[in-house]
Amino acid sequence: MLQVSGATKIYNGQKIFSNLDLSVATGQFKILVGPSGCGKSTLFDGLTGVMGLDQGKISWNHTSLEHLGRHAAYMQQKDLLLPWFSLMENSLLPAKTGKQDMDRMKIMANKLFVRLGLNGYESHYPNEVSGGMRQRCALVRTLMFNRDLILLDEPLSALDAITRRSLQSLLLLLQTEFKKTILMITHDIEEALLLADEVCLLSNQPMVISESFILDQPKPRHFSDPDLLKIKAYMLAQLGGHNEIG
Repeated sequence: MLQVSGATKIYNGQKIFSNLDLSVATGQFKILVGPSGCGKSTLFDGLTGVMGLDQGKISWNHTSLEHLGRHAAYMQQKDLLLPWFSLMENSLLPAKTGKQDMDRMKIMANKLFVRLGLNGYESHYPNEVSGGMRQRCALVRTLMFNRDLILLDEPLSALDAITRRSLQSLLLLLQTEFKKTILMITHDIEEALLLADEVCLLSNQPMVISESFILDQPKPRHFSDPDLLKIKAYMLAQLGGHNEIG
């Protein structure tokens, strides 16, 4: 389990969030939804040690940590692939930096390329493939860290709606097939309701979790479910009617 208590971050005299508490159960897919600029990405930067928290406690599996840097894989909005490396070389970066058995990690990467529909593109460079394929490669690289906890910072937001929908099913694989614990942030309400076990609604700064919604509908989900439509309408109203998908 991930447990965060009293998380506080102040930037240029402005409270981004203060005394924020958050927990994610082992194997859970939890999504934080909030308006752009509310501090979602800053929270992830604080949790992973990119910029650190001013106050707060973090524990993972009952062990207190300064940050999650070595305990979580962090996938950000941009794919951040190195343009001079092929897709396979990009996917193997965690193995190289972690000084792992490269032969074993290549076998793992090849299996993931097949599973995520990238087989045949191993030697292609990022500028030779679509945005969706680059993001698939970024997902392979995230899995190559072999961490039980994955943080996803709007990983599909840069993609067109059709590509985005096709990749949402791949995000579900992180939980169902790869048995990961997932904390994700987005401002797309539909995406959250389709993927999450629990959705937390965030306020504007100073950011707090204003409400939470437990979703026990089986996955994959569809918006023919009237309960999902009701939750979507309510969340849209709370966010002032702004949502990327609508």
